[in-house]
Amino acid sequence: MRVAVSGAAGRMGEATCSAVSGAEDMELVARIDPLLDLELGAALREQQPDVLVDFSRPDSAVSNIRSAVAAGVHVVVGTTGFDLEQLRGLSGANVFVAPNFAIGAVLMMSFAAQAARHMRAAEIIELHHDGKLDAPSGTAALTAQRIHEAAPDKPVPPIHSVRLPGLVANQEVIFGDVGQTLTIRHDTVDRACFMPGVLLAIRRVQTQPEPLVIGLEALL
Repeated sequence: MRVAVSGAAGRMGEATCSAVSGAEDMELVARIDPLLDLELGAALREQQPDVLVDFSRPDSAVSNIRSAVAAGVHVVVGTTGFDLEQLRGLSGANVFVAPNFAIGAVLMMSFAAQAARHMRAAEIIELHHDGKLDAPSGTAALTAQRIHEAAPDKPVPPIHSVRLPGLVANQEVIFGDVGQTLTIRHDTVDRACFMPGVLLAIRRVQTQPEPLVIGLEALL
């Protein structure tokens, strides 16, 4: 499977390039990034990847995705901070989007949705490295959505964002009720934890049941 990575000079992009290079069923054919002097259009034309993995920026992700789909290239998206509604109706290739590729984060969201049915209120605290551009994070926004879907009679939980050096990606959901609290927390200490999910999405995006699929839980 021929794979190109957009945002290849970033932290997640570099980790993805390493993971793809180490996968026996994949070939890394392009590292796309302004810092690497490789433009997306040229890579799509010259390298003809099967899948594009996008870990670019919120202000360029939608354009990247549309260009790839128009070229018949499936896209796995890890970039957050843009309106996903802009991806609906695209045709020509499939798009898979995951705000978080860590299995533990997916479980955290699932447990939070379950707890929301039984606890009175919740708040979300998400903590990321100081280089993260969007706030709140895509994971926090999706967690709030999942909680509201599970308990629509309760308010959407507020989100508090922290950006500090030394962090990678952390999130906790704090539930409160009479005389008790419950905290569900996921901590990322190494970006390697995202790579099994990224590789799974690359392998599945070509055969996913719908043109647009959101959330790693759809593949598990």
